[in-house]
Amino acid sequence: MKEIITNKQYLLADESATIAIGKKLANIVKSQLKEGIVVYLYGDLGAGKTTLTRGFVQGMGHVGHVKSPTYTLVEPYELNDWLVYHFDLYRLSDPEELEYMGIRDYFAHNCCCFIEWPEKGKGMIKEPDLRIDLAYSEEQRTINVQANTPLGELVLNALI
Repeated sequence: MKEIITNKQYLLADESATIAIGKKLANIVKSQLKEGIVVYLYGDLGAGKTTLTRGFVQGMGHVGHVKSPTYTLVEPYELNDWLVYHFDLYRLSDPEELEYMGIRDYFAHNCCCFIEWPEKGKGMIKEPDLRIDLAYSEEQRTINVQANTPLGELVLNALI
């Protein structure tokens, strides 16, 4: 029986390495999953949360700018058979605000949701398949990827 890995840690040398791991995640979703995933992103300001999401969105097929949704709360990307939503809840003052924007609709079968500052939406957002923590390590970053569901375990085990 194959061992199930629930946690992996990597050292990311630079921004391009952060984008590359986002693209790897996208390739796994496109090639191995029949449904979207929910990813919680943790890390200080500037740690690479949006950069990783940019890699994912580009890996899913988006051509063009990928911006941080700091002021809009969510940036949607319609990509072939997939919908990718990038949330930044940093400026959210009350989780109830998410109910008014129809938060439940964002977690449909073909949606991939990347959520920065998920603790601000506690109780209103779906639990994550993956938790990704990004941290500074001198001039580099460390990334810790944790699977929280069987779907997350499938993704993590496919991540090289």
